[in-house]
Amino acid sequence: MTTPDPAPESATPPKLVATDLDGTLLRSDGTLSGRTAAALAAAEAAGIRLALVTGRPPRGLPTLHRDIGRHFAVTANGAAVYAPDGTPVRLSPFPAASVAPLVARVRAAVPGVSFAFEYETVFGHEPAYPAWSYGESEVELIGSAEELLASDPDRPVLKILAHHPTLSLSDFHARAHAGAGTEAETTHSTGLALVEFSAPGVTKASALTAWSAGLGIRPDDIAAFGDMPNDLPMLRAVGRSYAMANADPSVSRAARFHTASNDEDGVARVLEEFVAMARRQPV
Repeated sequence: MTTPDPAPESATPPKLVATDLDGTLLRSDGTLSGRTAAALAAAEAAGIRLALVTGRPPRGLPTLHRDIGRHFAVTANGAAVYAPDGTPVRLSPFPAASVAPLVARVRAAVPGVSFAFEYETVFGHEPAYPAWSYGESEVELIGSAEELLASDPDRPVLKILAHHPTLSLSDFHARAHAGAGTEAETTHSTGLALVEFSAPGVTKASALTAWSAGLGIRPDDIAAFGDMPNDLPMLRAVGRSYAMANADPSVSRAARFHTASNDEDGVARVLEEFVAMARRQPV
């Protein structure tokens, strides 16, 4: 069992805690433990702001509110940002004219790939795209990528997902990244053969730091938790970065600090330390 790296006794708590969800805040069965729920509430009561920063799409926001509570939320790897009441703060979609050429380049680089598109409230996918990867959607569009894009060219695409049935994730990601080039941010987050694309410059870090700057919070005053490569920009942008014990090796190497796994309440353990720090601060 991994315990959190110790913090100096003189340390002050962060002003903002940003945490990934799947594999980080949530247990492997997708639930929020009682200890973690209590730690989140205690952190807020101590004056520490909270932000949920996830690759999950905006259409999953009602589920997040139900299961975790109403917090500031960065969704779709930074492409859609919401206030706790569900009001959109910022949307950063792909430039409309760039999506079809991007799809064509990736398809040429990785034959056999299938695509899906996350819009703000709608999900579209090709027939071959695996159903296990996206869950339920109130509005589901099915067709070839080219047909979906041509049917409503003005509908903003927040995130593109791609799947390959036979390639390993590392090979698939490398080839997809080469195909996309500088026209997209290319990452992955599930450990399965899924690659995710966001508009150039759109990451968890870009959304988080833009929002926090408006609150007067510097990156050095932020602590962030993550487990997968799509968390790397965020972890590199903040003053206190934490990798879960179950994290991808690239995340473990990049993080400044480490904590227990998601199934061992790793985030909660650190939050409890932050709350203790806050209580030691002079009034």
